[in-house]
Amino acid sequence: MRDHGGADLFLWGILPYIVLVVVVGGLLWRYRYDRFGWTTRSSELYESRLLRIGSPLFHFGVLVVVVGHAVGLLVPEAWTQALGVSDTLYHVTALSLGLVAGVCTLAGIALLVWRRRTSGPVFSATTANDKAMYLVLVLAILTGLGMTVYFAGVEVAGGHSQDYRETVSPWFRSLWILSPDVAAMAAAEVPYRVHALMGLALFALLPFTRLVHMFSAPVGYLFRPYVLYRTRDAHAGGAGLAERAGRRGW
Repeated sequence: MRDHGGADLFLWGILPYIVLVVVVGGLLWRYRYDRFGWTTRSSELYESRLLRIGSPLFHFGVLVVVVGHAVGLLVPEAWTQALGVSDTLYHVTALSLGLVAGVCTLAGIALLVWRRRTSGPVFSATTANDKAMYLVLVLAILTGLGMTVYFAGVEVAGGHSQDYRETVSPWFRSLWILSPDVAAMAAAEVPYRVHALMGLALFALLPFTRLVHMFSAPVGYLFRPYVLYRTRDAHAGGAGLAERAGRRGW
């Protein structure tokens, strides 16, 4: 590894592994000692009108963002070229989907934050932990969307923007083989580096906030036994209840 400044070495060669340890350790700790807190702490009972609009917008946008980041960071440029995808088509598609996903995510989170601030019961149920999570989440969304808009404007104006597949992507992939390419990330333009730092901060907070529910899936629900509801009113059931009293159900 070439000699780099202390700040670059820490930010792009050491900090990602610290965050990874925090994420894994935090998830294990949360699952072991706070399993009942592994929830979104839904506030739908307090207010549902804005939630029905903001939540689908936010989750749709986040889903597209996650898929876009996975493709952009994990798929090398040589692979897309081998599939016949030109650089122009790749960037136009990435920018178009990025703008749509970013706008949906930002609109969704804006509605959710507005709902929490203006609905009394929901605001009362909002903790300092939630506020910190919303702040970092909004900053991550804003830096990502701002970066997309900025580079889209550069392309439209006929300029040439830096290709993140030559800097950020190699650095990200190098982390997983325990040989961080600090030089690649240090050479990335400032918007990329700021967005990456916001992403690292968000991941570090993830195990300790309501965002932990993203690691949950109701798989057990598919295999659980049926739940039978029966009245306790003797007049409503009549003789039928008496006949079924000795029969074993679920």
